[in-house]
Amino acid sequence: MDLFNAVHEQMDAVRLPLVAVTVTAARRPNTPLVAILHWHGFRRASPLVLPGVDIPPRSVPGSAIQLTHAWQSVEAVDEALLDAAWQLGAWDLERVERRGCNVVGASAGEALACRQAFGDYEGASADEALIDGAPDRAELMQIAANEGYLRWLFRPVKGGVWQALEEPDDTLGPDGGREPPCPVLPIPRQLPRHRPVRSRTVYRLGAVRHILLP
Repeated sequence: MDLFNAVHEQMDAVRLPLVAVTVTAARRPNTPLVAILHWHGFRRASPLVLPGVDIPPRSVPGSAIQLTHAWQSVEAVDEALLDAAWQLGAWDLERVERRGCNVVGASAGEALACRQAFGDYEGASADEALIDGAPDRAELMQIAANEGYLRWLFRPVKGGVWQALEEPDDTLGPDGGREPPCPVLPIPRQLPRHRPVRSRTVYRLGAVRHILLP
């Protein structure tokens, strides 16, 4: 699963800085993963030019791509995403695990979070919110609603909007990225007796090894 090259190809094509990358998987091994690239940029809402009318720009829609590589364990996905997040200079990688929203007691907020994790944004038309390159996205979202899902998130520095902030991180190269391999290893996933509503794991990738002066 080469997420790094997939993201890099999209960056070369879109030529906008990234805000974040999310990857979502239904809690069922070997199902495709949905990666969504969240861009920082704006475009005109309409090609029309009307005298005296200021048409506000809209945010550039995210790009959804489908990753179809087989995976048997969450740790295998962790490893692939750690590699991508490391090379793209992210400070950390977050993994959130949530139960399905089609269960007794699930809230409307849980249902909304599930939809958003797969790029289904309420109140926005499809072409405004997402350029959809994940043909199985709706089916995967339904599986997740029944069985639960996992969502990973990282914020790239290399090719990302965060590079302009110049936050201290002694692990980064001049371009905001890092050379592979990633030294951070996946944490073995603990399977609770009862599935939690939500669990969260954060892998720290960046480091500051010098004294920060005010």
